[in-house]
Amino acid sequence: MTHRRSLQQAIAGFGMDTITLAGPLEAKLEAMAEAGFSQVMLKANDLVGHPQGWRAAVKAVHASGLRGTGFQVLRDFEGLSGHLHQYKVDIAKAMLEMCAVLGCKVLLACSSTSTHASTDPDHLARDLRKLAMLALPLGIRIAYEGLSWGRTVNEFTTSWDIVTRADCPNLGIGIDSFHILAAKTPLAAMDDLDASRIFLVQLSDFMWQETRTFEERMATARTFRVFPGEGVHTPQLVEMVLKLRDLGYAGDWSFEVFNDDYVQMPLPFVAERARRSALWLAEEVLRTAQPLPNQLRLRAVRG
Repeated sequence: MTHRRSLQQAIAGFGMDTITLAGPLEAKLEAMAEAGFSQVMLKANDLVGHPQGWRAAVKAVHASGLRGTGFQVLRDFEGLSGHLHQYKVDIAKAMLEMCAVLGCKVLLACSSTSTHASTDPDHLARDLRKLAMLALPLGIRIAYEGLSWGRTVNEFTTSWDIVTRADCPNLGIGIDSFHILAAKTPLAAMDDLDASRIFLVQLSDFMWQETRTFEERMATARTFRVFPGEGVHTPQLVEMVLKLRDLGYAGDWSFEVFNDDYVQMPLPFVAERARRSALWLAEEVLRTAQPLPNQLRLRAVRG
């Protein structure tokens, strides 16, 4: 029991995404807890796909003792007009309701890939401001993530521009290391970010140096990501993590690992790989970069 508490303290800032594991929700939650994690990134399918219904899934999450890192994912929300816009507003309201019942404080919204969406940044900002205002009474923050194959917004630099245009206190950005590595966005651009407006950081790597087309990028993102430390971009990923730490990022680090091989493996096998990755980041990367005596070198997790 003492060992488990020590492990949980060591990786307290890290969590897994349910997308990485196969099987029913309860089994995923149990595997994460057994590996020492205290938080979980949840997706809508975890709830609506539960055999006993979405409220039963919510009870399972609460019973697990794991804190919800966030809830995902609202897609193709911004830039639409007329009936398409109203349709997405209805979807957003349902997503926000599920997020609130789970007790998650962050809803992830990905940049639009729709050819029906406007490319006008002010239109995109206006829609995201509306989404943030819908979330505000529920105490939910919106993390806007630039997909590396997004139509208009496909790098964190552009998502940050849209967020600053929207200028809403509960609207910030989500950082996903895969999209940064795939798009080869210069990490120096992070110096322009306000750490207090980074609401979520998702970490993963992949096994080849580049993705030459949007199609190859999407296929890699959805089928063959790996945990930090397992891929070929370790130096860049370490640099990114340390840059965010030095900027003052104090939020959660979530492993967003889509991998077709992992969903064919026993849950403890995959959860152990995640645990090793979290310990490496916590104890060798973040800890050794800024030595402090006799304590873990992680910033406090924002509540």
